[in-house]
Amino acid sequence: MEVEGFELREDLYYDPWGAYIWAKVEGDMVIVGITPLGVAVAKDFAYMELPFEGDEVKQEEAFGVIETIKATGELLAPVSGEVAEVNEEVRSDPASIKEAPYEKWLIKIKPSNLEEELKNLMDFEKAKEWYAEEIKKLREDEVIE
Repeated sequence: MEVEGFELREDLYYDPWGAYIWAKVEGDMVIVGITPLGVAVAKDFAYMELPFEGDEVKQEEAFGVIETIKATGELLAPVSGEVAEVNEEVRSDPASIKEAPYEKWLIKIKPSNLEEELKNLMDFEKAKEWYAEEIKKLREDEVIE
C-alpha cells in the first residue's frame, strides 16, 4: 500500500524513532532494512558501516552508520539480539538499496526478547498514520519531493 507516494508493507514492523527502519519477523529471525522513505531522505548513499556476525545489538541503539554526501545518520536496531547475518552486497555497495529497499535488507538478528520488544514498534496500522504525518513534514521542510 502507498502512503503519500511511499510504499508500506502490511507484513512488516516499523521503528517509531524516525530512523526509517523496517523489520520482518521470519521464523526465529528478524530481517532489518531501510524503508523507501529512508532512501528518499538519504538521497545518495556514500558509505555504510554495518555490524559483524556475532555482534550484539540493542533495541533503539545504533547498530550502524549511514553516510550520504550531505549528512551522517545512525541506523537504530528495531530489536535486541545477536547479528546472525549481514548483507555483504549492501555493505560493499550501499547505493544498491535504492533499487529495492524491501528486498535489500541490512542485517538479520536472532532476537533475545522479541515478543516484548515488538510492542515498541509500529505495526502497519500505526505506521500508516505516522508515515503520513512524517512525509507531510518532510515535504514542507523540502527534504523530499
